[in-house]
Amino acid sequence: MVNVSESSPIDDKKARLKHLIKRLPNLPGVYKMLGKNGDILYVGKAKSLKSRVNSYFAKTIDHPKTRALVARIHNIETIITRSETEALLLEQNLIKEHRPPYNVLLRDDKSYLYVFISADKPYPRLAYGRGKGNHQKGRFFGPFPSAHAAKETLVLMQKMFQMRQCTNTFFKQRQRPCLEYQIKRCRAPCVGLVTPEEYAEDVNNTIRFLKGDSSDIHTTLIEKMEASAEALDFEKAVFYRDQLSMLREVQARQAVYTVQGEADVIAIASQAGMTCVNVLTVRGGRVLGGKNYFPDVDSSESLADNLSAFITSFYFQVTDDLPAEIILSHQIPDQVAVSEALATHFGNKVVIKTNVREHRSEWLDLATLNTSNALKTKLGDYLELHARFGALKDVLATVTDRTIDRIECFDISHTMGEATIGSCVVFDQGGSRRRDYRQYAIHDIQGGDDYAAMKQVLTRRYKKQPLPDLLLVDGGKGQLGIAKEVLTELGILGDTLLISVAKGEGRKAGLEVLHFIDHEPLDLPMDSKALHLLMHIRDEAHRFAITAHRKKRDKRRSSSVLEVIPGLGEKRRRDLLNHFGGMQQLLGASQQELAGVQGIGPVLAKTVYKVLHE
Repeated sequence: MVNVSESSPIDDKKARLKHLIKRLPNLPGVYKMLGKNGDILYVGKAKSLKSRVNSYFAKTIDHPKTRALVARIHNIETIITRSETEALLLEQNLIKEHRPPYNVLLRDDKSYLYVFISADKPYPRLAYGRGKGNHQKGRFFGPFPSAHAAKETLVLMQKMFQMRQCTNTFFKQRQRPCLEYQIKRCRAPCVGLVTPEEYAEDVNNTIRFLKGDSSDIHTTLIEKMEASAEALDFEKAVFYRDQLSMLREVQARQAVYTVQGEADVIAIASQAGMTCVNVLTVRGGRVLGGKNYFPDVDSSESLADNLSAFITSFYFQVTDDLPAEIILSHQIPDQVAVSEALATHFGNKVVIKTNVREHRSEWLDLATLNTSNALKTKLGDYLELHARFGALKDVLATVTDRTIDRIECFDISHTMGEATIGSCVVFDQGGSRRRDYRQYAIHDIQGGDDYAAMKQVLTRRYKKQPLPDLLLVDGGKGQLGIAKEVLTELGILGDTLLISVAKGEGRKAGLEVLHFIDHEPLDLPMDSKALHLLMHIRDEAHRFAITAHRKKRDKRRSSSVLEVIPGLGEKRRRDLLNHFGGMQQLLGASQQELAGVQGIGPVLAKTVYKVLHE
């Protein structure tokens, strides 16, 4: 590794960087842009390190993201590699490890969903999950670009082939068939109502269908139906007839996609400075769905270059599945290096195509159409968001001359002091920055003390993280005072604009009041775009907090949901369960029915009902 700044004696940053670039080699490799404190701002790869790094300092650069990056660069480190392919692989490894803020990091970077058949014997389980590496051993099918597509496939398999979906723990504990058996979505192997041989046939048919061999299944089911009818086993014949009926319905819906092949079809489009990429997933000749991405790339670059950057980010950051073909709307300049890097990373050969015909051309047309439509929709949302930020700037002109781009908002959620969670959501002029969202479990405070919870969250956040342009807290003057106190203690009070959003009269939406430290409160009209922006961010913080709170609360309650209710001792808990006959029946009881239980009364009934149903 070459640290190109260590031997430079020049103090002036611009002169030092210029001198540094002259010493770079015309060789392939990876470069790391470093900030003032040595933090990695950006990682890139290049055929020629000297030419690529030098291009960042050209006077013609217009993209604000690139200008902001260059302004923060204090040092550059390079690693020379033997080929462009090695550079690409190293670049992606470094991006994964360090997640630099100026690299193309896809905002929705969750792993794709897969349908899988477990390796349990003699009754494998059919289920779905996110990412291949997070589940037990078995066979995986997909990936499915959306949860809806995976769930729809799972329900279809359940109806047609009736494999079990329950967990192994649930399966082993059953002594009688569950509801899935009653509605004909499982053959109850848990209690021996289907033989291992018959179940193995269902498993085999499921695998064949997921692989796209539905025509062979059709023939097999006809033979079994006729054989059962001849043997006068009419119940089994009806079973096969119903499977055939559902299979024909599926085949009719998917008639346009009855060809063979597996591919990811990727189309890119750009308009008004915004770029959209659609990834269409095809497996077994069937289109499983598509997903749109809006990477934060330099729109002044060519679509081919941006597509190349997206492909490497997508296959190294998001998906863990490489199809036999990748079909692209534009030919990328480093196609050979990308295909070699993907083959090395996944251990499978891949063919990248642009000029395709017949059904592959139809797939590409479909991806291109989805890209254009998504771009139009997103562009409308972007323009609205841009207008809201502009309105906020105008409203705050009398308060500050600070440019408002990054906004961080905090909220606290709990149920009567139980399972307190703090949330932080982040927005900028590109929308929500979900990868920057954070949740904080609150410890060592008195239950229900929102001020102490907010103080803990803000302290933990800004001890390590830089302040945004605008710090927003949900609440009135009290929460604002806590935020001011924390920032003062940390010695960073003047580095951000601090605002609290308080509910107005009657706590009605649209009547919010903005409170400031050194300025009179602002009461914005209900149709104010600036107010709409702050309300949207505040509501997102609340949603993010309450989602985590409910998960934490429900996990605590899973063992004994009633133990957390204040005033409800052991005897009263036992009386409630005895009265209603169990926890499920208790959850379905109304507040009036709870009050009718001896020793409960209307006040405690209200508390119990609120805790159980919030």
